[in-house]
Amino acid sequence: MSAILKIRDLRKVYEGGFEALKGVTLDIEEGEILALLGPNGAGKTTLISTLCGITEPTSGSATVGGYDIKTQYRQARSLIGLVPQEINLEPFSYVGANLHFSRGLFGKPRDDAKVEDVLRKLALWDKRANRVRELSGGMKRRVLIGKALAHEPKVLFLDEPTAGVDVALRKEMWDVVADLKAAGVTIILTTHYIEEAEAMADRVAVIRDGEILMVERTADLMRRLGRKDLTIELREPLTAIPEPLSGYDLCLGEDGLSMTYSYDTQADRTGIAGLMSALSEAGIVLKDLHTRQSSLEEIFVGLVEEKGAPA
Repeated sequence: MSAILKIRDLRKVYEGGFEALKGVTLDIEEGEILALLGPNGAGKTTLISTLCGITEPTSGSATVGGYDIKTQYRQARSLIGLVPQEINLEPFSYVGANLHFSRGLFGKPRDDAKVEDVLRKLALWDKRANRVRELSGGMKRRVLIGKALAHEPKVLFLDEPTAGVDVALRKEMWDVVADLKAAGVTIILTTHYIEEAEAMADRVAVIRDGEILMVERTADLMRRLGRKDLTIELREPLTAIPEPLSGYDLCLGEDGLSMTYSYDTQADRTGIAGLMSALSEAGIVLKDLHTRQSSLEEIFVGLVEEKGAPA
């Protein structure tokens, strides 16, 4: 699969010397969902703003569909849809009119069928004649997505698209994003709800202090960095870890009725077989066993802390 967005050594230095982007290099593949994760102030919004032409890079280059974001701005921008964090809609405007207006801004001819299709996909068709001020926060965010899709972009930036949206609407938005991907739209997603990245993203990019720390496929990242915990439930409580088990990374539960064993899923040997034998030799009777793998959120926090950034 070819890269639709190519970023090379992109830098942004603001007046006063603050360096918001420090040589970002990244390829984003056509048709994928990339989750851009990072703490507040990491450079996520600056990167999106630079790629969308809202702010100009200090140095470096980027192309969208082969068009340079600086020298071929109009062609590059025509391929991009942007859903910003802020709900910046005119409250007295009509839902359907917002999409028609957005198409016009990009020089697209009026297309009632296309606007209807977008509105229906976003469950907004019944609201097309409503004023924006009559909508809930979740519906307003759908209108923002509709505006971003009205000119039929190939790349969609979603900057915190579900901020302030309740759980039910958030899951509906996930379905919308999945449908967009199925239609071939490339999606770059920033979010503080890391379960969104884990559930939807093909790849995860972690940014901190204007630098990309790593880019990896979500599943591979989970396998490579994820640890598993084996919880051992006991028939009888223990007051301490028995001496024969002291060589294992075991943590006794507060009630003494469980022990947790952490192990690396990528190691040649997990040590579980030896642990089971040691438990049997120690005369410890097991009630149950179950495992839990690290979430992407735990992995992300570990990466950021490892690099010395505040969580």
